[in-house]
Amino acid sequence: MSALRPITVITGASAGIGVALTHIFARNGHELVLVARREDRLHRLADEIAASGKPRPLPVALDLAKAGAARELQTILALHNMEPQYVVNNAGFGLVGLAATRDRDEQLMMIDLNVRVLTELSLAFVPSVARHRGGILNVGSMAGFLPGPGMAVYYATKAYVLSFSEALHSELKPRGVRVTVLCPGPVPTEFAARAGVSEGLAPGALTQTAETVAAAGYNGLMRGKRTVVPGLANKLVTILIRILPRRFLLKLVDSRQSKRRSAQEA
Repeated sequence: MSALRPITVITGASAGIGVALTHIFARNGHELVLVARREDRLHRLADEIAASGKPRPLPVALDLAKAGAARELQTILALHNMEPQYVVNNAGFGLVGLAATRDRDEQLMMIDLNVRVLTELSLAFVPSVARHRGGILNVGSMAGFLPGPGMAVYYATKAYVLSFSEALHSELKPRGVRVTVLCPGPVPTEFAARAGVSEGLAPGALTQTAETVAAAGYNGLMRGKRTVVPGLANKLVTILIRILPRRFLLKLVDSRQSKRRSAQEA
């Protein structure tokens, strides 16, 4: 057994689902390392956790999209005599708009964060996660089950997260590592503003709080579930998606995104 302290790394911890995940892991006794770009928010969140009587998390202000960020995180953890038992890949963002007209560099940055960084961090710490019989929680989306005209690149990144995580679940299970992909529907967080959404994300029946989603993800990870879709209505939608013709789904998503673009241009 390693002499390094087992900790839980949570990326994208400064807002939304990341904050909710931080609170639920802390309540369940995990020592935390919080990673995001906004250092002030990380320190406020760490102070909140400490004020609740739990160990103060280690805030790490780091832009994960930059080259070498994963190695830098590994170095920081080693300096603090820490190694991951759990890795929570929550960092990511979306963009609304036609792929051919949105800024190309911004879309490539989204692929880099949503796909490359998540993959790198999922694989970088497998030895320590296996030593501590821990797990990896990757935050995907219901969008991963669908084609996404109007948000084509974002939907594609989440399809990757879903496929990669399910395969990794199978590969690492013999090593005692739990891999879970969390696929929430709409959640009222800063995600919408970053994506360029100026109106409601989806029908209210599919919308859930960040706290509800985080609790479902945590419980699913601890139970070793492969895929978690929080909410009965959302689960039913993912079942329908598998049944309905792809052509119909393309028209449905395209219609929804067209209304969104029209609302933004009005």
